[in-house]
Amino acid sequence: MITGASRGLGKEIALTLGRGGYNIAVNYLTSENGAKKVAYEIGENAIIVKTDVGDIKQVEKMADTVYKKWGKVDVLINNAGITKDSLMIKTKEEEWNEILRSNLKGCFNTIKVFSNVMIKSGGGNIINISSYSGLKGREGQAAYSASKAAIFGLTYTAARELAEYNIRVNALLPGYMQTEMGMAAEKAMERAKTESITGGLSNTKQVAEFILYLLRTENITGQVFCLESRII
Repeated sequence: MITGASRGLGKEIALTLGRGGYNIAVNYLTSENGAKKVAYEIGENAIIVKTDVGDIKQVEKMADTVYKKWGKVDVLINNAGITKDSLMIKTKEEEWNEILRSNLKGCFNTIKVFSNVMIKSGGGNIINISSYSGLKGREGQAAYSASKAAIFGLTYTAARELAEYNIRVNALLPGYMQTEMGMAAEKAMERAKTESITGGLSNTKQVAEFILYLLRTENITGQVFCLESRII
């Protein structure tokens, strides 16, 4: 189960795990055509599921759809997220609420619902996609940074609570990537290049390959992996 899998990093993760032999549930909210293209490229082992992860009732229906399709859930990748850059003093309350609802509440909803399915499945892996902004903050991203920072605490807590059920929970800081979201903030992208030790940006394929590696390991849980080339 990969949330926000119709484009960008989510798409790359879906394709990589699909090639790795996983059945893939491609979640989307607005990009139906993108989701269909991802599922088509994966083949018969993929389905698409339209769900607003900020609505727990919809998440429950999504989990039921996936469980009925394959009879188990081994992996949940929490990738869905949004940002609406604005200086904190200019951020509207509804913008703050929307970002926290999608990025943080959505992550909580999927962990809460899918962990119960994983318990029935005998265990599994949950990987939450966070951000360097959550670690260091970023001008114009108060809501986004807050939501991504909170994912650290959520990951640590979920790892402790779910370990007895053979469910491992980790988080990733993938670094600044040339995805649709990343390229929309050109100044931030150029700053990331400047701050990078190697002078480059992160690569979606390498991030997806790292996730595939992590899923194949044992006893790694409650960790935050930084795939950045910036000093943290």
